Amino acid sequence: MTNIDDPIALAQALIRCPSVTPDDAGALGVLGDALAQTGFDCHRLRFADTDTPDVENLYARLGTEGRNFCFAGHTDVVPTGDAADWSRDPFSGDIIDGALHGRGAADMKSSVAAFTAATRQLVARHGVPETWSIPGSISLLITGDEEGPAINGTRKVLDWLDKRGETLDACIVGEPTNPQALGDMIKIGRRGSTTGDVTVYGVQGHTAYPHLADNPTHHLVRMLNALTAEPLDQGSEHFQATTLQITTIDVGNPTNNVIPGRARATFNIRFNDLHTSDSLDNWVRQTFDDALGTCEAHYELSFRVTGESFITPPGPLSETIATAVRDITGRTPDLSTTGGTSDARFIRDFCPVVEFGLVGQTMHKVDEHVATDDIVKLTAIYLQVLETYFDLNR
Repeated sequence: MTNIDDPIALAQALIRCPSVTPDDAGALGVLGDALAQTGFDCHRLRFADTDTPDVENLYARLGTEGRNFCFAGHTDVVPTGDAADWSRDPFSGDIIDGALHGRGAADMKSSVAAFTAATRQLVARHGVPETWSIPGSISLLITGDEEGPAINGTRKVLDWLDKRGETLDACIVGEPTNPQALGDMIKIGRRGSTTGDVTVYGVQGHTAYPHLADNPTHHLVRMLNALTAEPLDQGSEHFQATTLQITTIDVGNPTNNVIPGRARATFNIRFNDLHTSDSLDNWVRQTFDDALGTCEAHYELSFRVTGESFITPPGPLSETIATAVRDITGRTPDLSTTGGTSDARFIRDFCPVVEFGLVGQTMHKVDEHVATDDIVKLTAIYLQVLETYFDLNR
C-alpha cells in the first residue's frame, strides 16, 4: 500500500499508472484510495460525449460545511513519444540524483500528490474540519481529460457540482507554473485562445490564362497579410500583448500549371483582457473584407474558442499563496498571466482561482522530471495555504 503521508511515494505510484489521455490506467484509483484513508468522500464520475472518448474524473471532499477550498488538477498525461528516447522507462517513477523521473512528474502528478499529502498533514495537526473553530471543507477536482479535448473533464464535473448545489469558494490549480525554480511564479490568469479556419474560393484555371481564372491564393495572401500587418495591442496591466500566429496555409495543388479553386489557412490568436472571442471574430471578418475590397472572391470563416481571457485580481488568495511561497522558499513570486490555457479557464466562473505548482522546464519532454525536494516544499506550501485560509494557527 502506498505511504500516503509521503508525497514522493504517492507521486511515484501515480506516475507508474500510464494514464495517457483518455486512459485512466488506475491513477484515479490510487488517488481515491489515498484520499479515502484521510476521510474524503470520493465520487468517481465518468462522462461521455458523442464525438469524444469517455473520461474518468474524481471529485473528493473532506468536510460538509463552511467555505470549500478546492485543489484542481489532472492525472492524465501526454504521450511519451518514442520510449527508446528516454533514459529509463517513462512510467518508472525512478528517483535518480534527487529527481523523480517519469511522464507526469512535472505536469502534474507530483502536485496532486503534494496537495493530498498536505491535507493528510493538516488533519494530523488540526483534526477533521468538523472539529475546527470555524468549520470548512477541502476538495479535490481531478480530471483525466486536461491534456485532451477537455470536454468530458473539469467543465462537466463543475456542472455536476452546480446541479448538486455544491459551491467552491477558492481554488488552486496545480499546474507547473515556475519557469526556473520553485517560487518563481503564481499564475493569476490566462490569455484567451481562439483558432480561425478560413477557406477562400476562386475559379480554377490554367496558369497561362489567368484572365480566365481567379486565384484564391492571391486573395488569401492579402487577407493574412492584413491580419499580421500591425499588432493588435501593446498589452494591458496584467497581460502581455495579444499575439496572432498563422499555423498553416494549404492549397493541395500537385501541379504547377493549374490555378487552384480554393485555398485554406489556419491561425491562432492568444488574446488578453482587451478582447473577447466575439470581438476578435468581428475584427477578423472586417479585416478580411477590407483586404478583399471590391473583388468578387468569397470566403468561409469559422472559429474554435478554447477559452476566454480571465484574471483573478491580486488579493487575499494570491497573497496567501505568495506568503507561503516566501516563507518556504525565500522567493517572492511574480504574479503572471503568461503561458497557454489550463482548466482554470472553466473554474474561474465558479470561484477565485490561481495556479501554482512545480517547475515546468521538463513538462511534455523526454525524461520529464522534478526535484524531490521541490515536492516536499510544495507540500509545505499547500499546507500553510490551507492553515492560513481556514485560520487554523490562531
